[in-house]
Amino acid sequence: MKVGHVPIQSDAPSGAAAAPAAARDDGLARLEGGCAEPNPFYGPALLDTACTVLDPDADVRLVDAIDDRGVIIGRLPVTQSREHGRFPLRNTTNWLHRHCFYGAPLLLAGREDEAWRTILTSLDAAPWSGTFLHLRNVDAEGPAVAALKRICAAQGRRCEEVGRYERALLASDKDAETYWMDNVRSKKRKELRRLQSRLAELGAIERRHLADAAELPHWIDAFLLLEAKGWKGEQGTALGSRAEDSAFLRQACARAFEAGQLDLLRIDCAGQPIAMLINFVSTTGGFSFKIAIDPEFARYSPGVLIEQDNLARVLDARVAPWMDSCAAPDHPMIDSLWGERRIIAQYRIGLNKPGLSGLAGRLALPAMTLVEQAYARIKSGARS
Repeated sequence: MKVGHVPIQSDAPSGAAAAPAAARDDGLARLEGGCAEPNPFYGPALLDTACTVLDPDADVRLVDAIDDRGVIIGRLPVTQSREHGRFPLRNTTNWLHRHCFYGAPLLLAGREDEAWRTILTSLDAAPWSGTFLHLRNVDAEGPAVAALKRICAAQGRRCEEVGRYERALLASDKDAETYWMDNVRSKKRKELRRLQSRLAELGAIERRHLADAAELPHWIDAFLLLEAKGWKGEQGTALGSRAEDSAFLRQACARAFEAGQLDLLRIDCAGQPIAMLINFVSTTGGFSFKIAIDPEFARYSPGVLIEQDNLARVLDARVAPWMDSCAAPDHPMIDSLWGERRIIAQYRIGLNKPGLSGLAGRLALPAMTLVEQAYARIKSGARS
């Protein structure tokens, strides 16, 4: 069943009774709290909000793995696609809306293989699912991918990695000061101290994190205004540029705060915000979602200053055991501050369809790989 502006349902096994809303919500909360690999973008606070606000045509389907006792042990939101790159092949892909930076399914720890087996079986049987699953933005070394590879090997499914990149990760047992000293060059530290002194000449500097729910709407207003002042506002990509994006931010942050998953930081100069940072955190991991700085203060590196505060939140306050930057590869700012890296990859997984459609899919995947390899060699040869 599709989800959108209706009560969320899922593609449950045939014959499974629909769970009452309260039981469903409790089950999802247990799944998120006990999942093998944290992904707040697929947890109830952010996913329910995204489905309601960012999926107006109700194109997203929730593929749930539910065991014999009716316990949800896995969840993967997916959409359909009629193309894959330059190939006109119908396929299913995990849903990554424009504000979703990670795509690993929620899999209950200790039952990852069982959950993947059920999800893939559901996709095999679904008439809408196409010839393969395109799984994007997942950790190549994480438990979700490890379990996927085990199941594919056991079932003889084709599973191939079709792209990867590294992005900055903060994962250390050090305290924030030691980490800062070890990872940031002394020349840069000296320059940042000078900039902080110059900044303090413009007015009182206040660094804080959100603690009062009553202040949240005002902080979100400030963030939207701050982001709109920068290059994202000029390009029309700021969250405030679209009503649905600002609605997503407000609702997602409110639900995340209620669930204890929001960590919102800011730096004020003379009573006005010059840098703000939104993180989604849990006891198992964190994701740095959005940053905004006042371009009029760019000369003082407010983005770096708030990231220094973020180090203290993660490494000293331990709001999360690690934090994914959600940044683009080779990001000039965060890569110079965080020393660890996470390998983000995408995969093609064959689906076992009956009859001619299944045969077409089994032939299409290796053929597609050969064409892509040939094209890559041609491009490589043209550059040399």
